[in-house]
Amino acid sequence: MLEWLSQPWPWYVAGPLIGLIVPLLLLIGGKSFGVSANLRHLCAAVLPTRVDFLRYDWKRQGLWNLTFALGIVLGGFIAATLLASPDPYVHISEATRADLAALGITDFRGLVPSEFISWKGLTTLPGLIMVVLGGFLIGFGARYAGGCTSGHAIMGLADLQFPSLVAVIGFFIGGLIVTYLILPLIL
Repeated sequence: MLEWLSQPWPWYVAGPLIGLIVPLLLLIGGKSFGVSANLRHLCAAVLPTRVDFLRYDWKRQGLWNLTFALGIVLGGFIAATLLASPDPYVHISEATRADLAALGITDFRGLVPSEFISWKGLTTLPGLIMVVLGGFLIGFGARYAGGCTSGHAIMGLADLQFPSLVAVIGFFIGGLIVTYLILPLIL
């Protein structure tokens, strides 16, 4: 069983399982799927403040979502420790390896390139731009768009919300721009 769990699941298994979460959340509790609002819930729970944005009943509105986020963290920990593959390399195509090598990314051990996603990589300009500036822009964009990729792409599209369609199209356009125009300049 552990061997089966530690292997990558095919899209035709993982996709429907993720897709079933949406109607279950709606039917069971009238909840929306998404993760980006958790920062607000966490700040409202931890920080005693007079800021109106953080003064609301976070237990009623966000406790289930914070529990969901904790489950993501625990699931990631279990997957990385108990279900980790003994092979340290991520299986990606040779064409992708060649494209990344042309950009200077050569270490394919682990899930992310250590050239800039590491403490050593963070001290470089490309690493600083990718992690700090990129993280800020993702957080800002998620709040500005009224949700993250999981909220819009999984929940919003399943709920036939036009703003989610616009957001997902924007996510794809932004990803293409970064991949083909900005990333080669940074690296």
